[in-house]
Parts: sequence; C-alpha cells; structure tokens
Amino acid sequence: MSDDAWLIVGLGNPGAKYEATRHNVGQMALDVLAERIGGRFSSHRAGARVAEGRLRPGGPKLVLAKSNGYMNTSGGPVSALSKYFGIPAERIIVLHDELDIPFDTIKLKRGGGHGGHNGLRDIAKAIATPEFLRVRIGIGRPPGSQDPSDFVLKPFGSSERAAVAVLLEDAADAAESLVDEGLTAAQQRFHGAGAR
Repeated sequence: MSDDAWLIVGLGNPGAKYEATRHNVGQMALDVLAERIGGRFSSHRAGARVAEGRLRPGGPKLVLAKSNGYMNTSGGPVSALSKYFGIPAERIIVLHDELDIPFDTIKLKRGGGHGGHNGLRDIAKAIATPEFLRVRIGIGRPPGSQDPSDFVLKPFGSSERAAVAVLLEDAADAAESLVDEGLTAAQQRFHGAGAR
C-alpha cells in the first residue's frame, strides 16, 4: 500500500434494527463518503465491510470500513485492517457519535480519552494507542432523565431528519479535510466562528 493511504472507519452496530439510530451516525456518514468516491462495500476477511477509492484522480487512497460486529468490538477489525493495508494510527480516522457535543455539530481531534464510548475504547486498546483522528458527530444529550444508552439506540426524530442529512455531509467533508489539509486546518474550518 502506498504511503498516502488512509483508513476511515464509521462506527455503528450491524443489522436493520440499528442502522438509522444515533449510535450509527458514523456509519451513515461513511456511506456519504463512499458515494462520493464511488466505493462499494464488500466483505473483507478482517471482519468488516470495506470500500476503496480515491478522493480524486491521483489523490489519496481511502479505505473505508464498517465492522461486521457490534460497537464494543470495533477494535479487532480496525487493527486487522491497519495491518493488512499497512496504515499507521496517525492515518486512521474514526467517525463516531458524540453525546457531549450539541446535535448538528462536528468537532475534530486526535487522541484523548474515550469518554465512555465503547467503540473508541476498543479501538484504542486493539491498536495500542488512542492517537488516531476522530470526527466527533454531535448527537446531544438525552432529554430529561432518559438513559444515554437508550437514547443512542433510538432513531433520529422527524424534526431532526433534515438536519441529519446536512450533518452527515458535514462529517464526510470533515474526513476529507483531515486527509487533504491536516488536523489544524480542518479544526479551524469546522470549529471556527463561521462553522455551523
């Protein structure tokens, strides 16, 4: 694999029951990115579905991946794909839902804790470092006294759906920006005063 390859992982749970839930917003954003690069997901021996393509002709190679397993076992497939394609942790981008960010907001960072997110925890453990890039897709806190674990497994409400479509495009834009411009420039673009 050439040294311009990136592994971009969308976190979520498998099956129709979960595909439209808040916890699967990372996989939904990955679908947007796959459509942009003309990638089609197919089964990979690493225990994931993988799509490959380039941002543009001659541009960086992207390996997009969704684990076949549940969120809390995301690490094994990410580690296996990283080794298979020869992609180091600094060129791994994980798209995931984030309770601690307001709905319809994107934040970017490298490393840090997992904040109770089992997918991030398992990836950091499996690749032996938390120093991968994250596209944190804000889903907000649950209303009232609703349990966060119940909240993340519910679909977006009808009033949120139009905003979700834009949010997914923004998350895909953020992943592209990390690849093309690097973390600092991408953060300035998505965290700045003009950011939605």
